[in-house]
Amino acid sequence: MKKINRSYKIATLFSGAGGLDSGFTRTKKFENQIANDILPIPAETYSLNHNAKILTVEEFNKNPKTPCYIVGDVTEVDFQSLKKIDCVIGGPPCQDFSITRGSRETLGIKMVRGKLYSHFIRALSRTQPKVFVFENVPGLRSSNGGAAYKTITEDFENLHVRWSEIKHDINNGPNNAESYSLIFNDVVDSANIGVPQKRRRLIIIGVRKDLFSKEDGKIFAEKSNAILKGKNSLLSKYPLTAMEVFEGETLPNLAQKYRDVMKEYEGVEKETKTEESKKWKKNVWDKLTFKIEEDYMFANGIKPNDRKEVEEAFEEHRRVLEDLEYYGKPLKGKDFEDNSNEIPKEGSPVIERMLRIPPDMNHLIVSGTKWKVKGTMSNIYRRSHPLKPAYTVMAYGGGGTWSYHYEKGRSMLTNRERARLQTFPDNYMFKGNRSQVRAQIGEAVPVRLGTKLSEVAQMVLEKIDR
Repeated sequence: MKKINRSYKIATLFSGAGGLDSGFTRTKKFENQIANDILPIPAETYSLNHNAKILTVEEFNKNPKTPCYIVGDVTEVDFQSLKKIDCVIGGPPCQDFSITRGSRETLGIKMVRGKLYSHFIRALSRTQPKVFVFENVPGLRSSNGGAAYKTITEDFENLHVRWSEIKHDINNGPNNAESYSLIFNDVVDSANIGVPQKRRRLIIIGVRKDLFSKEDGKIFAEKSNAILKGKNSLLSKYPLTAMEVFEGETLPNLAQKYRDVMKEYEGVEKETKTEESKKWKKNVWDKLTFKIEEDYMFANGIKPNDRKEVEEAFEEHRRVLEDLEYYGKPLKGKDFEDNSNEIPKEGSPVIERMLRIPPDMNHLIVSGTKWKVKGTMSNIYRRSHPLKPAYTVMAYGGGGTWSYHYEKGRSMLTNRERARLQTFPDNYMFKGNRSQVRAQIGEAVPVRLGTKLSEVAQMVLEKIDR
């Protein structure tokens, strides 16, 4: 049958600054109708970049004009007016999944639900989209001994049954809402699909049960797994690196830059004289060749099959950089309207400490020295490696959690560098002060991950519409 050529309508909850939305809308196959979050500053960022009017919950409920960004409590949003939504996407704040609502004596178990999560269910029951995309932290699967995760997946798969159990918490609702079959339910590492950052997320994708056959379901599951695990790509074996997205070039063209960066760290272990620095000297420094491709393979534990595979991998890196519109556009010295590429000023203790921490190492390298710092997490004062994906970009925290550049003369990353690690386009402007922008970037779903999720949604929707 002939494929229907049209755009699909989406609604997002817990939208933040719009990383997930951007991934969907940049394909030109999706149009966002509403976004929602409780903070006004991310709403300003979203509105600036997505041409969506900002409304309060009261304004939307009274006169639901779309596209819009609803600022306010999701518990008060009336979804009844959204009758033609194809896809609902979003990720409720993970801390809510630790809330225990009490026991149901008839079942003999404790029902564990996130208060805000239940409103994601409410949006599904009211709008009855063909597809939904739910994202969250991998730790959700073990939260409350796995009870929260089990309850959530059962709610998606038995929406018409479970609705009667939760409607008392989120106002009266329909008892005959169609439920969903899960075509994907697994943890995805964004680095495997071309995001230059190790960022693992739990992804659950559901399709309304009344819209497809059992055979279609098998096809959806197989294709979703291939898209989100990077099975038709070399990126899962040869990941995109921090240096490539900052410099706007593929590694073979950055050989001299890499050598210059690493040579700056020669002899750094002689200053600290710690056990960690001695281990680094023996296990890392002494094994470097300063040949960029060889050291890339060493850093990432890659064993190439042949030269052709390596060339194809770096050609794929080039295509990703071009798709992200970073290719040929180094960040160093570049000005942005939102001042997001300004290098933060730091105190001399931090500067002196970071001069002694080589790439891929953290605060432990200076433990016991005058540059020591209290810290128990591995991400404290951890410096990025130029030949590896960056560590997870964090939204909050002080004391060494800001993410650090691979160049010895640099410490804290700029917000624009963080935005590139999250694959935001360079023309995406942020509102707010430095800490507020950092939070918006760190809380976002990487845009490229959003694009891959949109590929899955589009694949399903086009099949349903035939």
